Amino acid sequence: MTPKGKLIIIGGAVDMGSNISAQENILQPNYIKFFEQGILKRIITESAKHEGSKIEVILTASQIPELVGDEYIKAFNHLNVTHINVLDIRTREDAAKKEYLDRIREADVVMFSGGDQLRLSAIFGGTEFLQILKKRYQNEHFVIAGTSAGAAAASAHMIYRGSSNEALIKGHVQITAGLGFIDSVFVDTHFVQRGRIGRLLYAVASNPGILGIGLGEDAGLLITEGTMMEAIGSGLIILVDGRNMVATNIYEVEMGSPVSIENLKVHVMSIFDKYDLKQHKLLIKKIVKIEDGVFIKVGDSDLKR
Repeated sequence: MTPKGKLIIIGGAVDMGSNISAQENILQPNYIKFFEQGILKRIITESAKHEGSKIEVILTASQIPELVGDEYIKAFNHLNVTHINVLDIRTREDAAKKEYLDRIREADVVMFSGGDQLRLSAIFGGTEFLQILKKRYQNEHFVIAGTSAGAAAASAHMIYRGSSNEALIKGHVQITAGLGFIDSVFVDTHFVQRGRIGRLLYAVASNPGILGIGLGEDAGLLITEGTMMEAIGSGLIILVDGRNMVATNIYEVEMGSPVSIENLKVHVMSIFDKYDLKQHKLLIKKIVKIEDGVFIKVGDSDLKR
């Protein structure tokens, strides 16, 4: 079934991933830069009522929800959005509250903040809260957005642990079920800046039919009809396609052993590029220029396999 809603996943720009505990003492607002105006503005543009939209920011993944929530409110207010609220859901019991269920039924946009993606899957998995979001995404002009952990958890299969320097050692990358807004992709975030290519290579080698998506900081994908992905923001996006993988020893070597992989395909996307998940084709924009700090699309190329 083709969803009528839109999904926006963002790579983040601060250290608010699974190692959140190391960052709990960093409270300066200048560290909260994961919502660049360009991407937030696109969220508003894609929403049903634009600046008049009701936006709910879900802070469940974050360990500093008050600070993060305040920054979201300021940022959206700066973009002339006044109907902006935050949902600091800490438990599955919170997620079942009628007040919160009513609020997401009335929202035009729901956005998941960064933090720990395992909190999102553990708290929302199997709940009525998640069922409402999925139903609205399928049947309405409804926007679901997520940054950092909120992006990583958006897919049906979620990477939730794995160091960058040991990612290609069997057993060091761990995968679980995500929130399931999109199938057949893995999403990793802070991708370029933290050198997480190994995590994505391992994930794709373990299931070559699933496309790996590595979102850099200030980089996002706008996904329409569940299949067409457009790059937004100033950062880079790496795609790893394992459909033509020739061989791997991932299923043979012992735990703790290095993994070998032959013939994975890698694409690099930047702003305005598009990728068709159904046809597995990339549309690269010919020319993009910058005027007064704003990216402007000039021309297109043909679709490339």
